[in-house]
Amino acid sequence: MEIVRKKDKLTVFFSDSTEEMARKSAKAVAGRILSLLRQKDTINMIFAAAPSQSAFLDQLISYKEIPWDRINALHMDEYIGLDESAPQRFGNFLKQALFSRVNFRNVFYLDGNNLEDGECERYATLLAQYPPDIVCLGIGENGHIAFNDPHVAFFDDAAVVKPVTLDEVCRRQQVDDKCFSRIEDVPTRALTLTIPTLLRGTYMYCIVPFKTKAEAVLRTLSGPVSETCPASVLRTRDETYLYLDPDSASLVDADHL
Repeated sequence: MEIVRKKDKLTVFFSDSTEEMARKSAKAVAGRILSLLRQKDTINMIFAAAPSQSAFLDQLISYKEIPWDRINALHMDEYIGLDESAPQRFGNFLKQALFSRVNFRNVFYLDGNNLEDGECERYATLLAQYPPDIVCLGIGENGHIAFNDPHVAFFDDAAVVKPVTLDEVCRRQQVDDKCFSRIEDVPTRALTLTIPTLLRGTYMYCIVPFKTKAEAVLRTLSGPVSETCPASVLRTRDETYLYLDPDSASLVDADHL
């Protein structure tokens, strides 16, 4: 049975299984999409790319009533320097998991192989042209959202998109997720949407399964709202929803949030 709690402004859903978490989050996002498209001709969505999102994305595209051709899609981060065909590139991950499986109006890829300043400016222009209605994100093992690792996370960041250096916990997660066979293969730098950019989404849906995320979830919900755990900023926003499975919620006492 699903348990729902509030932590500050953040609504938290505790599910009995990863499958239930994926179903519930996808149902909520699909409902929001359809509701918004009754009010406007098109909407804009930002997606995270990670194995933690796969079950949710599979469930979301099962909603055949969603008119994907009225949705513009963007994503929130990309490695710098990976080969264009590398499956680890987040654009390629999302193309396989989502973008090639339904007919979006537009898909705007962030390219980590373009000149950094120019690419950041180009994508910032797109985000201004297509301001996010819905952001679908996760939380990293170090508490990051997108690639805003603690050492480069600023709640008042003036940048829209920026290049960052990835910390070791973040890079190790990519190996744990079986995206790379060894940490030496994980890029050290990436482009990321900044925290203020993500928070411009009118609605935010954060989907976080897996035992490896339990400590980050605990810090997100029970620690201070601090850049040392970037995801804690989600507690400051209305219309923000966190979906947990039993593993990711294993350190949290739902009755004492």
